[in-house]
Amino acid sequence: MAQPFLKKDDDHDDEVDYSPFLGIEKGAVLQEARVFNDPQLDPRRCSQVITKLLYLLNQGETFTKVEATEVFFAVTKLFQSRDLGLRRMVYVIIKELSPSADEVIIVTSSLMKDMTSKTDMYRANAIRVLCQITDGTLLTQIERYLKQAIVDKNPVVASAALVSGIHLLQTNPEIVKRWSNEVQEAVQSRAALVQFHALALLHQIRQNDRLAVNKLVSSLTRGSVRSPLAQCLLIRYTSQVTRESASNTQTGDRPFYDFLEGCLRHKAEMVIFEAARAITELNGVTSRELTPAITVLQLFLSSTKPVLRFAAVRTLNKVAMTHPIAVTNCNIDMESLISDQNRSIATLAITTLLKTGNESSVDRLMKQITTFMSDIADEFKIVVIEAIRSLCLKFPLKHRSLMNFLSNILREEGGFEYKKAIVDSIVILIRDIPEAKESGLLHLCEFIEDCEFTYLSTQILHFLGIEGPKTSDPSKYIRYIYNRVHLENATVRAGAVSTLAKFGAMVDSLKPRIFVLLRRCLFDTDDEVRDRATLYLKTLGADGAVEDMKEFLFGSLDIPLVNLERSLKNYEPSEESFDINSVPKEVKIQPLAEKKAPGKKPTGLGGPPPAPPSTIDAYEKLLSSIPEFANFGKLFKSSAPVELTEAETEYAVNVVKHIFDGHVVFQYNCTNTIPEQLLENVTVIVDASEAEEFAEVASKPLRSLPYDSPGQTFVAFEKPEGVPAVGKFSNMLRFIVKEVDPSTGEAEDDGVEDEYQLEELEVVAADYMLKVGVSNFRNAWESMGPDCERVDEYDLGPRENLAEAVNAVINLLGMQPCEGTEVVPSNSRSHTCLLSGVYIGNVKVLVRLQFGIDGPKDVAMKLAVRSEDEAVSDAIHEIVASG
Repeated sequence: MAQPFLKKDDDHDDEVDYSPFLGIEKGAVLQEARVFNDPQLDPRRCSQVITKLLYLLNQGETFTKVEATEVFFAVTKLFQSRDLGLRRMVYVIIKELSPSADEVIIVTSSLMKDMTSKTDMYRANAIRVLCQITDGTLLTQIERYLKQAIVDKNPVVASAALVSGIHLLQTNPEIVKRWSNEVQEAVQSRAALVQFHALALLHQIRQNDRLAVNKLVSSLTRGSVRSPLAQCLLIRYTSQVTRESASNTQTGDRPFYDFLEGCLRHKAEMVIFEAARAITELNGVTSRELTPAITVLQLFLSSTKPVLRFAAVRTLNKVAMTHPIAVTNCNIDMESLISDQNRSIATLAITTLLKTGNESSVDRLMKQITTFMSDIADEFKIVVIEAIRSLCLKFPLKHRSLMNFLSNILREEGGFEYKKAIVDSIVILIRDIPEAKESGLLHLCEFIEDCEFTYLSTQILHFLGIEGPKTSDPSKYIRYIYNRVHLENATVRAGAVSTLAKFGAMVDSLKPRIFVLLRRCLFDTDDEVRDRATLYLKTLGADGAVEDMKEFLFGSLDIPLVNLERSLKNYEPSEESFDINSVPKEVKIQPLAEKKAPGKKPTGLGGPPPAPPSTIDAYEKLLSSIPEFANFGKLFKSSAPVELTEAETEYAVNVVKHIFDGHVVFQYNCTNTIPEQLLENVTVIVDASEAEEFAEVASKPLRSLPYDSPGQTFVAFEKPEGVPAVGKFSNMLRFIVKEVDPSTGEAEDDGVEDEYQLEELEVVAADYMLKVGVSNFRNAWESMGPDCERVDEYDLGPRENLAEAVNAVINLLGMQPCEGTEVVPSNSRSHTCLLSGVYIGNVKVLVRLQFGIDGPKDVAMKLAVRSEDEAVSDAIHEIVASG
């Protein structure tokens, strides 16, 4: 049911007006819709019912298929009425109902009749509706009418056709591209909106052809654009062409700069601002080029229109980040904006002044900001805080006044994000300005006395534990820290205990006092607080081993948390305490690399797969930590895991191929699926007799492989540097097997050496190619140039269909399909596929494949390769020829 829309009456405070749609229900409105079937139509009542239907649709009410169809067929009968207002409502409801293809036919004839009507309102709206609900087959039938409408003398009709073309370009681009001549003619129209819409459509038609866009901009910048809206659009296209131009680096030859500068003298304010903003955003813009744009923006700062003041100050704010000196001439005008009624303008003015101000103006700005801060919202305050932080780092001598300002506003009311921004700023200033450390730490100590945010309190306590002991008088912070133990929640109390322990570890003179305070914490109501106090008392009280204790408190944990968690779960309480040194430091689990036997033990379902970049990073970190592989250089690629065993076998093994410039490392991920066995000294014996270019240089065995605990063993091969060597490898898993007593879980002392045959492994050409896509293949292809292009034709032999041939070549090259060209339409006899990638040696490669069916099922292919190295282009052809 609709909710009342309350509006306060100016004259009668006690009276309330309600929405006219209050209380309407779908069922009742559908009953009312029967009025559409009356022999004598009442246009006013029909319009009211359509309005109610539109209200329900826009409130999220859903109509069933039957209901929508009934309403649609009833609405089509309203075409009999000649009432202009009702006809416009009919157009709107048809668009909103989005009829299905078989229903569209019912209204097509009526809409096409309206398209050729003498009433311009009918023609414009009929075009919009038809293009909204029609499909490609019907579009070809009305294409002639749409072309005529684009060059129609009535601007409303022409604009309707052009806007419809912009929407249709997303679904039927080939049809719309045939309208180029008519759209080109519309660009010369005297009507402002027609010229604007025509320019937008013409640019979208040509946007993938950089040369065509360049020609379009060149022709229009000579002065044939009259519409201010179209002029703004042209300025944006000009900026795009300028950015993409090769002469961007040569400021003197910058194309179209004179046009942009000329637009600064246009009579329309929107054009002036658009040109000024475009100049400020030019790559490598110089102070000389900025000057005319800055002058215009300075005039806007004193405009009576708030939107112009906001636009100008926001643009100047961005310019101040890169060219602060160029903006200093506007400082006087911006200071007057600090008291602007629009708080957004005032905030931008303040932050711009903070970026452009000099050391002598800091104190004056701080006084103005103090009165200003209480009037703005938290999100604006955060922007000001960040600007003050930058100013303080720029002028370190002013840290005292800026730090006092931050501490004062820290005590005021505010949300979490606002307080966090202030605390972060103070922490950064303490780290970067040594003179600010003492006062900054005291400000933070005073803040945690009244801090309502647990996260901030624990973060500040942690920071105090690091920086506090290094100050000249560490004892003055103890009181603030210990107060947290009495007055805060358990999380903060635990953080305070850890901070106290750090003071005791770093400052010997404070250790006796810290002992007294920690002993008091032993009686805390929370077990975490008590456990920490017990641990630190034990650690601090140990004789000798001071350095070990400091490392324990301040050092980073060099053990993977996954391994520590597993070891703690496996630890059974006994007289022998848990030894952290027994936790393996090797990363036991690799994303996408391990395989557990199906049906043996449930794994975490629903966990999101890790992203490929993090997988590569994890592999690289793992390999660089192994001394045997540390000098192999940067990892180029890691393959997806390749299974070397069948499902439900005694041992599950898969392999990941790590490709380096001069080496290949095989990472064998092994899982023991037999509970009664422990495998030790696990290695893989690799036979490379069928891979002549490879020579084994190193291997790393797996010391122990308990039941259902994945582990890795590695074998490294050397190959010719930069060469995509291929070959086949035989693999034999070798290990010592020991029986495990199920009751005690202990393994026998004596073991038996055993072997297990694995499937063969192959290194293929695709392993030397990274899948890296490009957003615009045509632009990338043209920018690569024909210097290193190689073209040849191949006979792929008989294939079931073109899709099979396309997939075979994509898999052979291991490249990334672009723009969805890997999908082959059914029953197609020709197809073009675009691929991109990076070849070993970080060489970018682009491939254009053209397939065709020659004869009954024989497939022929034309292969064109462009790359940054002609040797790589030749190598791609060799891969295809040998594949």
